[in-house]
Amino acid sequence: MAITARSLTQVKNLGLALVAGAEAADREIDWAHAIELSDPTPYLAGGELVMTTGINIGTDDAAQLDYVARLVTADAAALAVDTGTTLREVPAGVLAAGDALGMPVLEVPRSTPFIAIARVVIDALKADELRSVQRVVDEQEFLARATLRGGIPGAVSALADSLSAEVIVADTDGTILAAAGGGQERLTAVLSEAVRKAASNRQAGYVTADGDGFVTVQKLRTALPVRGHLAVRTAHPMYNAHRLLVSHAVSLISIAMEKPARVVDAEQRLRRAVTREMVCGTGNVDVGMLRYFGFDPRDEVVVVVLTGAGPTLAAEQVLDRLLASAGPYLMTTVSDEMVIVIPAACGRRIPDVLTGLANESGEAIRGGASEPIRIAEIDKGVEQARIASLAEKGSRFTEFGQLDVFGVLLGGRGNAELRVLAGPLEPLVEQGEELLAALVAFLTHNGQIEAAATGLGIHRHTMRNRMQRITELLADDVQSADTRTQLWLAIRARELLAIRSRAGASFVDSRWSSTTAPRLSNWMQPEGTTDGGCFPGPKHAQKPPSCVGTPCIVEGERDAMTGLAGADTQPDG
Repeated sequence: MAITARSLTQVKNLGLALVAGAEAADREIDWAHAIELSDPTPYLAGGELVMTTGINIGTDDAAQLDYVARLVTADAAALAVDTGTTLREVPAGVLAAGDALGMPVLEVPRSTPFIAIARVVIDALKADELRSVQRVVDEQEFLARATLRGGIPGAVSALADSLSAEVIVADTDGTILAAAGGGQERLTAVLSEAVRKAASNRQAGYVTADGDGFVTVQKLRTALPVRGHLAVRTAHPMYNAHRLLVSHAVSLISIAMEKPARVVDAEQRLRRAVTREMVCGTGNVDVGMLRYFGFDPRDEVVVVVLTGAGPTLAAEQVLDRLLASAGPYLMTTVSDEMVIVIPAACGRRIPDVLTGLANESGEAIRGGASEPIRIAEIDKGVEQARIASLAEKGSRFTEFGQLDVFGVLLGGRGNAELRVLAGPLEPLVEQGEELLAALVAFLTHNGQIEAAATGLGIHRHTMRNRMQRITELLADDVQSADTRTQLWLAIRARELLAIRSRAGASFVDSRWSSTTAPRLSNWMQPEGTTDGGCFPGPKHAQKPPSCVGTPCIVEGERDAMTGLAGADTQPDG
């Protein structure tokens, strides 16, 4: 309970009397200070009980009014005047000034030394501090119980009640996880700005004025990385006890967020292991595992293959966050490709996810999606998605169902095969780009010379001359349907080689051998981890290879490639 001028009069052994300024007698006293200067204000901080024997308060009403006025200006809490040393009673000028200016005046009897008054004030302040600390301890226990029972929302609600404040917790994306304490529109705006600037702001927290209130923002973390932010809006600046309570809430909420993060990390490792077994292994994944991740064996799914996503770990973390809001998913990384499996009904969200990943990574990401397939046909889905991701030149994301015949035929071919298919164009390439451009225009316009010439912006006679030269170099009849088909296939193969060259991606054949892939139960740990992993095994257990299954060429293609030995494999000019 705070000490005041009125409460001091109730301390019997002091014998103090309130003789003026009764209306302000309930003002809290922060300290008791004896001072005999005519102008004590340079030594006052505000809230003091000023004690004086009266030797320098002035000898007339005007001087005494000025003295009391100076105390009011310095925000003193009260004035105690001794009546046993210099004065026999409180001067009339002081009494009048106390009533007029709202300054409580206490009459101190001869028997009461100033030190006795100071001791009562100090004891009261200490008791008040102890009560404040006990309140903080009680409220900390209340916060802890609320967190155990209600998680983050429980902690937020308890903190809002304890501080009579608005409280919001958001994750690193700015998504509100919990809120309490009335309208939070202004606080949400402040928190959104804090989340936006979090990457460049190294401070653990800060306080800012917000109109008629004050906002405290704290980062939530037990270690790196930051898990979210806590924002508290109060009507007045916080006391130390309030700040202690906020700090305790930050610790509790951070722990509550960190524990699920570790569980999620283990779950993500399991998710990748299950996906790898489906894609690279035998495919014999326990049905219970599929259902744990939200899939049913009878479900139709879409397989997505992404390339050029940058560092694997960072890309996986971003994708995990983006995909979590899109529904169930499976994901793993195979060589330089990321394979994602999602329900067919969620396929429309993939372009948005791809855009989000590209924005955060700054990489030129390409992607392809399969047609809806059954989970049992996962190999087919991976092949379709890869073909789609590599076949089209005009889009960063392509669905297999959107491909034309040439895209389907060429998208799954290796670079060596594409160079062989593009080989017939070499005589034209050696002559420069004009002849090749003329051939493309000729085929695009169905062999119409005038239309092709218009498309190139040249005269029709020039176009005829170029086509004559092309016929001579190719030693073939460009009017033949078979020849046109072969040449168009060569053009598309060359375009696809150029796309892959610009992307800097090495093509990995879509058919993997499962004979070298270890069983899921024999893995010592998921790839890329340094701890015990989710699946501890015997010491001699095989670590998963970098691709968990070796890329190979099926027998028919192996024979074809053998026959092509010695063919031109140099990059296009």
